[in-house]
Amino acid sequence: MSGLPPVLLLDLDDTILDLSRSAQRLWTTLCHRFAPDLAPGTDPESLLAALREATATFWRDGEARRWGVFDLERARRVIAADAFSRTGAGSGVAAFAFADTFSRERLDSIEPFPGAIETLDTLRERGVRLGLVTNGRSKTQREKIERFELGSRFDAIAIEEEVGFGKPDVRVFRHVLSRLDAAPCDAWMVGDNLEADIAGARSAGVHAIWHDFESRGLPEDAPATPDRVVRAILELLEG
Repeated sequence: MSGLPPVLLLDLDDTILDLSRSAQRLWTTLCHRFAPDLAPGTDPESLLAALREATATFWRDGEARRWGVFDLERARRVIAADAFSRTGAGSGVAAFAFADTFSRERLDSIEPFPGAIETLDTLRERGVRLGLVTNGRSKTQREKIERFELGSRFDAIAIEEEVGFGKPDVRVFRHVLSRLDAAPCDAWMVGDNLEADIAGARSAGVHAIWHDFESRGLPEDAPATPDRVVRAILELLEG
């Protein structure tokens, strides 16, 4: 197990599962599918751009984020209604139908990052104990865990709604480390969110690895500096 820690904690969304890019692909598909039945002159690409803007606006809002992660169907309706209003694509009813279609098709649209599942299996073969630390509601995250058969691959799973607190709260890191009978110095945390995953892990005394899957580079105003940067979790096997 040379070069690897006794315990590895991982985020789920945009670390193991390619969540953001699969969402964009589904939004794109639906824009082109729905456009012929929307207001005359609705341009799929303009609607897609409006959806991106509306999504960014929604999730930047602290209050919206607080309830949105636990009611994604409603959040998507709010986002779609905003985008439809910006572009004149149609009524609120049409926007809700669009958003509800996204919600129905969302789970099937998600894919793991290439090699991610295989990396988990290899880490376990090398004796690393794995913990999954993910924010959000139980139903949403459990559906993903079941679909990709992740439950048996982790020695401990901490979901925000189930344990009562989420990243970057240090309590969630302490909770999962306790279940793994591990000290912070024995663990690494890997995640894509600089505040939730990286700042949270560092506050808990855990070695923090940023999954920069879009090769964005560390922003100047980053809330924390990671101990290491990887662009694919396959790189973890290098130790």
